[in-house]
Amino acid sequence: MFRGILPKEVAFYDHFDAMIEIDLKSSSLILEMVEKGENLSELARQIKELEREVDKKARICTDLLHNTFITPIDRNDIFTLVKRMDDLADQINAAAFRISAYDVGGIRQEAIDFSRIIHAAVEELVWSVKALRKIKQNDKVRESCKKVHDLENQADEILRGVIPRLFHEGDALSLIKWKEIFERLEKAVDRCEDVASTIESILIENA
Repeated sequence: MFRGILPKEVAFYDHFDAMIEIDLKSSSLILEMVEKGENLSELARQIKELEREVDKKARICTDLLHNTFITPIDRNDIFTLVKRMDDLADQINAAAFRISAYDVGGIRQEAIDFSRIIHAAVEELVWSVKALRKIKQNDKVRESCKKVHDLENQADEILRGVIPRLFHEGDALSLIKWKEIFERLEKAVDRCEDVASTIESILIENA
């Protein structure tokens, strides 16, 4: 009853926008890492700094949630969305660290493919997250979220194909390094899908 007549704290949308924009920067940097194969340590450092920025934004949002009477969307949805955008930054950072630290030699094509998928998915999420401000007027959000789900399916196929190839190549150390990197990259895509699923849930609840 009161939600419709009392003023709502809309600063949450600013924080959502900032978080997903930082995630986009991180996805751009990890794509640069694997496409160029240069300055890996420096790019990993920059991604780590961005991950810390997302952490700070997540804490600000959580504090605001505790101190806000009327929220623009459901409290649990806000918390879940913030947590999943934070998790996305964590996974990109984890993958970037391993690419930089594991001395993998040349960058494999599958790492480039994964990173392109991550970047494409986050680009879709930037649009969808920003559309939350006018969620009832924006019918294109579902289509954008569907694209993220499709990209996640592509990432699954890459992982299914590359892991058997690693075992057949017979280099145990390379297998351990790349398997962990690929799994982290795939988890980053999964986190993108989690964000999309949260947005879809918000759409349903606010239809």
